[in-house]
Amino acid sequence: MSKKIPVILAFILFALLVSSQAFAQGSAPMSDVALKYVSYFFALGLAVYGGTQAQSKAAAVALEGIARNPAAADKIQTPMILGLALMESLVIFALISTFLV
Repeated sequence: MSKKIPVILAFILFALLVSSQAFAQGSAPMSDVALKYVSYFFALGLAVYGGTQAQSKAAAVALEGIARNPAAADKIQTPMILGLALMESLVIFALISTFLV
């Protein structure tokens, strides 16, 4: 599955770059405002993808640690939840900053 992601991202980038030329009435390149919005939403997608990958990795490692040593569940669970909250706050910050621009 990890080999498909760069291909999908390359296709999306190609489609965004070509579509502005295909649908333009003149030969004007993509406007600054349109390029800004495309860039911000692309950055939002990267932030969400990175946050999701980090959260799944953190949860998997924490659950593996709890499975190996069930007595340490209370010592593992609190830092895991704090880490997940911080990861999610970065994704929410990216979402808010995208809509504020």
